Amino acid sequence: MRDKRRNDVGDDSGGQWSSAAFRKAIVAFDDAPAPQGESPFIEGVEPRRDVAVVSYDPSWPLLFDRLRATIVHALGFRALAIEHIGSTSVPGLAAKPVIDIDLTVADSGDEQTYAPALEKLGFHLIIREPWWYEHRMLRSDDPACNLHVWSVGSPEAMRHLIFRNWLRHNAKDRNLYISVKREAANHTHTSMVSDYNQRKQDTIRSIYARAFAAAGFIDSQALQ
Repeated sequence: MRDKRRNDVGDDSGGQWSSAAFRKAIVAFDDAPAPQGESPFIEGVEPRRDVAVVSYDPSWPLLFDRLRATIVHALGFRALAIEHIGSTSVPGLAAKPVIDIDLTVADSGDEQTYAPALEKLGFHLIIREPWWYEHRMLRSDDPACNLHVWSVGSPEAMRHLIFRNWLRHNAKDRNLYISVKREAANHTHTSMVSDYNQRKQDTIRSIYARAFAAAGFIDSQALQ
């Protein structure tokens, strides 16, 4: 099994990321599959199959605000950060009409500290990935939402913010991403979100590289 990557950096700081290790982890993607015999989906849960991409809807930030209030009501101070991420968080960007949210808690592996409270308010735990940054995901249907849960210091959560902020301020890459998303949706015949995401991956990684360079994580000359 892969190491859990929950702040597991080989230093002497009690298991916390060092600054240099954290920067390195942010720009290094973990594409390894799940351990043999493991599935990220909770037993009996099926992944979303609708990959319809629609034009930007100005109501999406309002839906995020509504969902954020629900999360705060459920968790209070245990919700250390709540961020609107994904395509619905970028004004003008076409997207699947599902609000993606990153929730940071002290320890995402400790489900009892957040999942029961969220489930009482309409969320359902559907993904458990202890081998990948201790990622958990809960889903709600009204409004449609994917709630990703991370521990403090998650490289993946930081990547999401870098990608979001870059697309909010870079029209060229935003328009590139729109075209790739629509093409991927049009050519995804299995209705599986995983297939749709795979078709976008090369473009996403190229956008990430430019965003990393702009943010100072990598040398911009490496892009030339």
